[in-house]
Amino acid sequence: MSRIEQLISEIETYIDGCKTQPFSNNKKIVVDKDEIEELLVELRLRTPEEIKKYQKIISNKEAILSDASRQADAMLAQASKQTKELLDEHEIIQQAYAKADELVRSATVQGQQIIDQAAKEANAYRQSAVRYTDEMLKSLQDIISHTMDGAKSRFESFSHSLESSYQIVSANRQELYGGAQEEAAPAEE
Repeated sequence: MSRIEQLISEIETYIDGCKTQPFSNNKKIVVDKDEIEELLVELRLRTPEEIKKYQKIISNKEAILSDASRQADAMLAQASKQTKELLDEHEIIQQAYAKADELVRSATVQGQQIIDQAAKEANAYRQSAVRYTDEMLKSLQDIISHTMDGAKSRFESFSHSLESSYQIVSANRQELYGGAQEEAAPAEE
């Protein structure tokens, strides 16, 4: 298991262990901001290492392609050498051409197969790295979204609480002001 996968597992375990927010139908949780930020920072720092690891794997495929090309060139050189050695007599020349053609075709087919296989494997590694990175980013996106939802809910709760307090203070002031006017009205008579 890679360190990124371990971090994601730790984040999921942490989220599972968080207390749910009252009256939230177990969908909203209270999160220690410092702890979740620490895990997210470490996840961000580890992501480039994983990508470098997959890039190295992909670059090895380039070496395989290069090796296949060298092997094909070596086979062609060998076929050419054998052709030159067989040029002494007419029958031998015809046999040499046939053998050289066969070697060239075989080397070309074999070289192309090696190149095709290496290209297919390199493409598969690249696609795997892209999928893996996308999955990591999706997990991070989900974590951030859940964190934003929790923060928004707490802010709305706080705003409603302040508004309620404001209305109580306003009503108390109105009551005080109304009471002061009633006391002032009999004194004027």
